[in-house]
Amino acid sequence: MPDMPDKPITTSLTRTPAWRALTTHQRTWHDRSLRDLFASDPQRYHRFSLEACGLLLDYSKNLIVPETLDLLLALANERRLQDQIRDLLAGKRVNTTEKRAAWHSALRAGESAPREVRKALAAMRKLAAALRNGTIHGASGNAITDVVSLGIGGSVLGPALAAAACAPDAGSPRVHFIHTPGESLHHLLAALDAATTLFIVQSKSFSTQETLLNAQAARAWLQASGVSDHGTHFAAVTAQAAAAQAFGVPAERIFPIWDWVGGRYSLWSAVGLPAMIAMGSDAFDELLAGAADMDAHFAGAPLEKNMPVLLGLIGLWHANFFAMASRAVIPYQPGLGLLPAWLQQLEMESLGKSVSRRGKALRQDTGPVLWGSAGTEGQHAYFQLLHQGTRPVPVDFITSCQPRAARREASPLGGRCATSPLGGKQVPLGGAADTNNTHAVMLSNCFAQSALLMCGVSTAQTEQTLLQQGNTAREAARLAPHQALPGNRPSNTLLLPVLDPRSLGALLALYEHRTFVQSAIWDINAFDQWGVEHGKHLAGGLLPEFTSTAPSASHDASTDGLVNYSKLHNRRKS
Repeated sequence: MPDMPDKPITTSLTRTPAWRALTTHQRTWHDRSLRDLFASDPQRYHRFSLEACGLLLDYSKNLIVPETLDLLLALANERRLQDQIRDLLAGKRVNTTEKRAAWHSALRAGESAPREVRKALAAMRKLAAALRNGTIHGASGNAITDVVSLGIGGSVLGPALAAAACAPDAGSPRVHFIHTPGESLHHLLAALDAATTLFIVQSKSFSTQETLLNAQAARAWLQASGVSDHGTHFAAVTAQAAAAQAFGVPAERIFPIWDWVGGRYSLWSAVGLPAMIAMGSDAFDELLAGAADMDAHFAGAPLEKNMPVLLGLIGLWHANFFAMASRAVIPYQPGLGLLPAWLQQLEMESLGKSVSRRGKALRQDTGPVLWGSAGTEGQHAYFQLLHQGTRPVPVDFITSCQPRAARREASPLGGRCATSPLGGKQVPLGGAADTNNTHAVMLSNCFAQSALLMCGVSTAQTEQTLLQQGNTAREAARLAPHQALPGNRPSNTLLLPVLDPRSLGALLALYEHRTFVQSAIWDINAFDQWGVEHGKHLAGGLLPEFTSTAPSASHDASTDGLVNYSKLHNRRKS
């Protein structure tokens, strides 16, 4: 494994000259508005937009002027950002607490990838092709028609997102994703045929509690359904091949994952096997290629023209200097409904830290809360808060220039594949004209919402409109404040040419690198997750309490009280 990164920075971030200059510069924004900045600079969109890897980023609606970017770039240089980018992409051990690399970029490096990566990809392609052409059979000799991925967190979110975005109309088994134990799996299994179902168990340690519960339930279902050799109905992605074999997975269907691949960065590894099965090997190769394109851009573009760097720095500007404690990611694009959930894990697991890489308490805030959903749904719910709430929320709007082709969807988390009652394929609602019209509606709503957040609607404008509608002057003056929108609320717009595997790969890698930029400036380790680990450990310690007849008395009073109440309630019901 390559060496440790260069000696860490020891200067406190908030004491650097660039940070202090940004603090001073922020005070000038009390007298500025985005509406006025656009009115005074006809070139603002061209000045603050950038194309890279087929994506267009419009960042002109942010609270920035050229001086802002100069100061942010000075901060990046003070924090030796380019050196940190080099260390990340070279596979140095940037995960300092676990002494590991975070070398997910190596998974999509093509012929330059490590030999073991290329070997694993070849094995994935072989299995995916056999499943898609119907040459893999279950124990009874029937071809596999359904593949069920069992995982949690990064082991399911990335592949489910890629499959939903890029699965073709036909040519593959139906692919399902289950991430929680219990009812979701039981409902799905009730609709499947055990003789034609294959399960992929995704667990790096092969000990993830939720995943193993589902794997055990799947094995019991196969046995209860009369499947004589349940091993032929399993594959696994894990770093613990011996544990997978002991469970009953054939050795030739165990795919590796390495300790330098974090769960939230694992789509590009064998964890992406269900997505490859859904979309096909060639499309998965394009997904990897799109991410590799963004890796090359991140490595080589100057900071002032580097898309992940600009996104990361502008996000930091809003979070640290305007105290914007959350941000929304809102796709106006069918197929990207899972993107906010994938980003929640990527960003909040990576940036939810309160100490520096040297273990010192931080003086500045780190990762904002990330949330969002499909824009067409959000417009009728939380957009009210975005437009008129007291706390501005930066937004990333994401859509594509062209509509994607009609396709059969891989099933969302816990769901079934989208099928029609006429025989298993989606029935198109209309032709190309309907698709284009629908997409035009999506684009118009996406662009209108970002414009309205920026411009707002003044009280005077609102009052004039109310007068024109026939209201009295007194009534117009009374209603105007309720209908006015403050505006001056920042957003980015990311435009894909079309939602396809290559553009999706570039988009996901863009956000991975944006996250790293912020961690590098904040001097935090983006690649461990001790909060998650401690939570799992505590849950494992609590589990025996629920089968014990003695009252729980070894934890805090609240936890003991909750455990004892639930045990008493269950005894009463039984």
